[in-house]
Amino acid sequence: MRQVIIIGSGPAGYTAAIYAARANLKPLVIASSVEAGGELMKTTEVENFPGFPEGIQGPDLMTAMQEQAEKFGAEVVLDDVVELDLKGPVKRVTLGNGDVEEALTVIFATGSAYRRIGIPDEDRLSGMGVSWCATCDGFFFRQKTIAVVGGGDSAMEEATFLTRFADKVYVIHRRDKLRASKIMQDRAFANDKIEFVWNKEVRHIYGDTQVKGVGLLDTVDGTETIMDLDGLFIAIGNDPRTHLVHGQLDLTAEGTIAVDGRSSRTNIPGVFAAGDVIDPHYRQAVTAAASGTVAALDAEHYLASLPETALSAPADTAAAIA
Repeated sequence: MRQVIIIGSGPAGYTAAIYAARANLKPLVIASSVEAGGELMKTTEVENFPGFPEGIQGPDLMTAMQEQAEKFGAEVVLDDVVELDLKGPVKRVTLGNGDVEEALTVIFATGSAYRRIGIPDEDRLSGMGVSWCATCDGFFFRQKTIAVVGGGDSAMEEATFLTRFADKVYVIHRRDKLRASKIMQDRAFANDKIEFVWNKEVRHIYGDTQVKGVGLLDTVDGTETIMDLDGLFIAIGNDPRTHLVHGQLDLTAEGTIAVDGRSSRTNIPGVFAAGDVIDPHYRQAVTAAASGTVAALDAEHYLASLPETALSAPADTAAAIA
């Protein structure tokens, strides 16, 4: 039986693994068979992660994090979790290959996925003009013409932030009114660089190796038009990856995993959560990494509070651990 299992391999998961491994907890990281490394594996240059003044490619950053975790003794498995049993003092994690791993603690760091529009070439042009993160990629669009898709607070925040770099920012919304809060709307309306494009849906993204424009469908009369652009930012929400813990862990109104204050403690003792799966607001690599640190320290403190016999107890005597 293991001391720590970490589910997820983004900045939160790998940072938790680094801290847990350095504490000699010998963590097992279940990194996913197809999405190991998380969302940063789909990002090109990362310029805002501390310690890299010249920037670093997203995949390179995640590879370095994995290597650092493994250097200290973390074990990384490229498989998917298909079932979790978090009840009781011993947690059971079933993998896609049929193996069942058991541990006294689980750190859930599965992140979140930016919501896609769901059109051809959206993913193909990711990192080549299509982005889901203004604070990550806005710097690359200095003196460019770009658009933000969405009508909520996130879209207004993205559009307003992007005016620091771009010459022109269109906000494309499928309705004739916004969902954003009044203060966010007023801020965007007052910005001379922002222009609203109402009752339009993005149906096509054009460009071979870089975004050149989008095809828009009018939601009122069905006509189609083409808008020339240098970049497209999609801000229609994100979905925390919590499907594995539905019915076991408490969730917030935003759908993220609920934790106790600034800690990583969930409603089940021995189960901790970190990164974007608990964060509906910031969703940055550096905040996720910090959250992973908290989770590893919380898990370490929890393990230290258990009886000395706990770590050597077989699963069938787990009741004695509680």
